[in-house]
Amino acid sequence: MAADKLSTRHLLGIKDINLNDIELIFETADNFKEVINRPIKKVPSLRDITIANIFFENSTRTKLSFELAEKRLSADVVNFAASSSSVSKGETLIDTVNNILAMKVDMVVMRHPYAGAGQFLSRHINAQIVNAGDGAHEHPTQALLDAFSIREKLGDVAGKKVVIVGDILHSRVAISNILCLQKLGAEVMVCGPTTLIPKHIAALGVKVEHDLMKALNWCDVANMLRIQLERMDIKYFPTGREYSMMYGLNKQILDSLDKEIVVMHPGPINRGVEITSDVADSKQSIILNQVENGVAVRMAVLYLLASQNDK
Repeated sequence: MAADKLSTRHLLGIKDINLNDIELIFETADNFKEVINRPIKKVPSLRDITIANIFFENSTRTKLSFELAEKRLSADVVNFAASSSSVSKGETLIDTVNNILAMKVDMVVMRHPYAGAGQFLSRHINAQIVNAGDGAHEHPTQALLDAFSIREKLGDVAGKKVVIVGDILHSRVAISNILCLQKLGAEVMVCGPTTLIPKHIAALGVKVEHDLMKALNWCDVANMLRIQLERMDIKYFPTGREYSMMYGLNKQILDSLDKEIVVMHPGPINRGVEITSDVADSKQSIILNQVENGVAVRMAVLYLLASQNDK
């Protein structure tokens, strides 16, 4: 049985939490998953809590997922999109957040293009912070929901072999996933073109493979990442077509393996690039389970952070 309290006041990254925290989040998410499948999906757990969603970068799924999680917990929600705000007029991050805090907000869910923005903020303001992605650094709730989905599908994460395929270099999902899976006792491999694998990633204790077929034959779970064109300042591979020929997962490849592997994708999917439609929609894919689990896991995180303030 996990402890009944998180060891940290914020959720800034997987590296800041321990195995006990992860297990507590999963046990709490199990309960919330049951709640969101009931006819009345709301619980009054965060009725007096105000949460600000501050997104300095575009987001659809994560923002919706957090907002739904907050509303399911009966929190008051304030949404803030930086692109249409005073940030575009030159206001600094601390000014923006202090203005929001002056409106008596208890918790901030923030996505920001710069790595470490959450840590910086946590040192300057009193509200609790949940990192919804900071640059190419971390995306802790995505890693938690991915690991939760593997646990749900395969019964346990410990001892499982997980390969993360694609653009590891620009991916906050990859780093958070590696740290989370390792804490839960999984073996992790990264696979992709040399240009998209960070130089010293083996120092994290992961295997590195450049041959997709070898990686797929090794793994129990394949997490297929999106090519992040918006973060690429130079060309890392010749064409999208060549990338998908080398590292794209199609039904033919899936059926040729001598075992059934689980296929995951953090979204948004570029169908026909990293994964074809028939794979995304196949019975081996748990992509939509990940989306459903995202709400339950984020409810668990928000609830556990808020409950630390109960005196």
